[in-house]
Amino acid sequence: MKVRLPDGKEIELKEGATARDLAEALGGRWKKEAVGAIVNGELYDLMKPLPEGAEVRLITRKDPEFQHLFRHTLAHVLAQAVREFFQQKGYPPDSVKLGVGPVIEHGFYYDIDAPEPISDADLPAIEEIMRDILRRDLPLRRYELPREEALARYQGKDRYKVALIQDIPEGEPISFYEQEGFTDLCRGPHVPRTGLIPPHFKLTHVAGAYFKGDANNPQMQRVYGVAFRSKEELKDYLWQLEEAKKRDHRRLGRELELFLIDPMVGKGLILWLPKGNVIREELIRFMREEQTKRGYQLVTTPHIGSLELYKTSGHYPYYAESQFPPMELEDEAYLLKPMNCPHHIRIYAAKKRSYRELPLRLAEFGTVYRYEQSGELHGLTRVRGFTQDDAHIFCTPEQVKEEFKAVIELTLHVFDTLGLKDFRARIGTRAPGSDKYVGDDAHWALAERQIQEAASEMGLSYTVEEGDAAFYGPKLDFVVKDALGREWQLGTIQVDYNLPERFAITYTGPDGEPHRPVMIHRAPFGSIERFLGILIEHFAGEFPLWLAPVQAAIVPIAERHHPYAERVRAALGAAGLRVEADLRSERMQAKIRDWETRKVPVILVVGDREAEEGTVALRDRRRKVRGVFPLAEVVADLKARVDGRKLE
Repeated sequence: MKVRLPDGKEIELKEGATARDLAEALGGRWKKEAVGAIVNGELYDLMKPLPEGAEVRLITRKDPEFQHLFRHTLAHVLAQAVREFFQQKGYPPDSVKLGVGPVIEHGFYYDIDAPEPISDADLPAIEEIMRDILRRDLPLRRYELPREEALARYQGKDRYKVALIQDIPEGEPISFYEQEGFTDLCRGPHVPRTGLIPPHFKLTHVAGAYFKGDANNPQMQRVYGVAFRSKEELKDYLWQLEEAKKRDHRRLGRELELFLIDPMVGKGLILWLPKGNVIREELIRFMREEQTKRGYQLVTTPHIGSLELYKTSGHYPYYAESQFPPMELEDEAYLLKPMNCPHHIRIYAAKKRSYRELPLRLAEFGTVYRYEQSGELHGLTRVRGFTQDDAHIFCTPEQVKEEFKAVIELTLHVFDTLGLKDFRARIGTRAPGSDKYVGDDAHWALAERQIQEAASEMGLSYTVEEGDAAFYGPKLDFVVKDALGREWQLGTIQVDYNLPERFAITYTGPDGEPHRPVMIHRAPFGSIERFLGILIEHFAGEFPLWLAPVQAAIVPIAERHHPYAERVRAALGAAGLRVEADLRSERMQAKIRDWETRKVPVILVVGDREAEEGTVALRDRRRKVRGVFPLAEVVADLKARVDGRKLE
């Protein structure tokens, strides 16, 4: 057989040769350093046979693909270590049953059915066995078995492996990897020896997981681990994990009394507490002001709609699995509103429209409902009821690009105001050959071109991702990095030639004839709930002054200073600032610590001197400023910072 190297050179090998055989044939550094190969664009290990005529690039530990190899092998090392851990407890090796153990972002996991529950307290002991397996430098061996023989190996002994083998399509090889007597069903790829695995890994936690992700199947235990090339990468990631725990919006939401999820109300349904509602309303006010400046008109639509509305739009049945079931009332079917766009289309269609009215920009802070699975719900970031800063622009085809650019400008302004400086743009297009999408090919091509031209003219660098479009049109998404470097998909803008067609809406053109408008769907925040959950973690609960639920706390040193504290509160309140005077009987330092724990940005301490001179002792958390200043000066400064929505 022959294979071709990256430089075009052909190498002749024996039939059934592997990348290891190729490395040995090339000799030199490849014989010593090769750990895997890229074969026709796919990652192979050194043990898997190469196809005839393949293009092959050998890789070493310096190549980025090595990370995938050693993380996958670490999953197998974990499974072997768990077996040895339970053998040390007196259990036979086959008492530990194994599901799947894939590579994931930053690491790996393995689904395990053990004779006793594995706890987080067991992980250090299991991890030490894994390190011993690495020190043993065990070689891995790959082999294949016929389907009948593979099934016979596990029949009556391991239902998980039987089910996994049955899922492998007929004709595909059924491969196994073995290291020192430990064997597992696996497609690969792996490193050739356990000693090649960098020791910079850590088991992080144990969670429950249904076999094959199906709640009708047995529940297994999923042991997670992270792994990196260097000690520094591991250290940085573990720091990030700890920092993420401190910033967890669910914990901060509870401690700062921002929001509540009550089981009696329902899973995934948010109760906004007074302080959290302040932030929510400030975000809405900010967006409302920006939209008004740009010619948007606010509308309000109901929380339910006729099922026929969503059948016409095409959202039903496209999103049937993520919608609440229809309600049958008086021979009519209604749906909890899963999206706002069909309602806005009907507002557009309420009267005849002229080209002179376009673009027509309709905006709504509309609450919608999606049926997320219980296991997918997560605080504010995955909920069943959420409010979108939704708008739909109805325009002529000639206006699309300029309107799209204006929405990009608005979205960038939102990010800049909130300090979300690090982001990337992603254009979602149709997947070739998919039947998921509706509409005319020419309109799709035009919409994709208009989005790319608008993004380029606005100076955005972007990637194009096939298959990421909405069913009715292509889109531009913004993926933002938070303070910890985690990525979140936030704002979205979509061009839609198809829903206007489905609803047969028109405008009268300069020629007096009816024409079809184009819709632009946009939501710079996306979901306000999700956006706020991300902001809580981004700011670690320390919101900029203009967003803080309580902007300033006044702490009198003693009871005799209460009257002056009240005057300070009145002065700040008259300027429109959110302020509280702490008149409790606790000591001053205890009250200051309490307000610092609540992450209030400004604390004003008042005593004899301040009352006599009309000043306040300022402690500004975000600016890290301390000092005594005239009250009027502090009021003016705070008001200017709030009005200007300053970040500091």
